[in-house]
Amino acid sequence: MVNIKELHPDSSPQAAFGARLRSSREARGWTQDDLADRMDYSSKHISAIETARRESTLRFARSADAAFGLAGTADSFEREWRELRSGSLLEGFPEYVEYEGRAVEIRLYEVGIIPGLLQTPEYAATLAEADLARGMITPEQASERITLVADRQAALARNPLPQVFVVLDESCIRRPIGPPEVMDAQFSRLIQFAGMPNSVLHVAPFSMGVRRPLNYPVTVLTLPNRSLMSYAESAQHGHLEREMTFVLPMLAAYHQLQAEALSQAESVTMIEQLRKGIP
Repeated sequence: MVNIKELHPDSSPQAAFGARLRSSREARGWTQDDLADRMDYSSKHISAIETARRESTLRFARSADAAFGLAGTADSFEREWRELRSGSLLEGFPEYVEYEGRAVEIRLYEVGIIPGLLQTPEYAATLAEADLARGMITPEQASERITLVADRQAALARNPLPQVFVVLDESCIRRPIGPPEVMDAQFSRLIQFAGMPNSVLHVAPFSMGVRRPLNYPVTVLTLPNRSLMSYAESAQHGHLEREMTFVLPMLAAYHQLQAEALSQAESVTMIEQLRKGIP
């Protein structure tokens, strides 16, 4: 008789995910081999997820949704996976990503690093590897962070294309991330972004001083129904704001930031000079 390992779904979020996968499978009368065939994974992989010996990935969760017919539903494995992954992401960020993927306009201001929507895979990997080396995340979480960057960028390649307005503090392009070839590719990506018909790129130079109206990263989204929401982060939390009395002043500050920043042509020139090693 095959030994079936007892599950303890209350022991961890991963265990709860695995227990749900097993119960969903058994409710349909499927063996692990049956589910493996439907998901294009090995039965050993299915077993490892069910017993929490291995963490699910975004690809695995989406494959499970396809197998069980749960894609896009409130009970999807992808939704549970994103909630599970929230432990390695800022609180509030997973919810923000869902709205970002539907927004018709995205206004983004970043300080210190290139924002995820504009990162090259190599730049994203360098950041994730640094957090991994510091022990802040696991190898699986590092991999998923890189995947999330790619997924967010892919979500923008839809029809019609969203309008994306980006202001980068000068620190974003001055701060070296990884070896020179990583930054060279990242500069190329920024220049390419500036040339797209649905995007605008500005650099807020250090010389703005106190004229810079924002001192922390912020995003303002316009949804298909023209409603607005803003998103801002502290060291430990991300906050999604829908109340117009708070969102509208944020939008006004963003417009002031754009007006004071370098023009797109000037911004591209600065990036090209840095790429050539001109200080």
